Amino acid sequence: MATAATGLTTEELLALPENGTDRWLIRGELRERPMPTRNRFHSRTMTLVATELELWLRQRPEPRGQVLTGDAGVRLRTDPDTTVGVDVAYVTADVLAAQTRDSTIVTGVPLLAVEILSPNDVLEDVNEKIDAYLGAGARQVWVLDPHRRTATVYRPGVEPELFNARQELDGGADLPGFRVAVASLFG
Repeated sequence: MATAATGLTTEELLALPENGTDRWLIRGELRERPMPTRNRFHSRTMTLVATELELWLRQRPEPRGQVLTGDAGVRLRTDPDTTVGVDVAYVTADVLAAQTRDSTIVTGVPLLAVEILSPNDVLEDVNEKIDAYLGAGARQVWVLDPHRRTATVYRPGVEPELFNARQELDGGADLPGFRVAVASLFG
């Protein structure tokens, strides 16, 4: 991971040329690495997680939030900016209502951020994103490992919980009524 000069804004990040580099900001500091090697296991897990969340969401009363996928851009903080890409996110109706029609990224904190491990992910980068999500106010961060078929759930102020393929993942008070067999996320 390379770290560039400090003080970049999200607008400056978005203006950088597309050149096969994955970029994000942590407290105004640019982070860069080669684009992750995506594979069918990562893609399938993303599809299954998003489907389960969308099915849950459709059962919820209005106003509903949205489930976002595909490395959705999320500005977690400003001054200095923290802007990351997230594999899957659930953003509440309140966060959605604060968006402008012109913005291509979400400004605000998702209630849930889901990171799906890829073969070339670096532990330091994953941990930095977990800390950024929780530090900005996310209620849950799930780190899914398609190779190990596990889900690790991070919540503010409590120890992480590891779930294996024989267990169920429960959304708790943050995602009331959400339950899914961990094995079904790795189809």
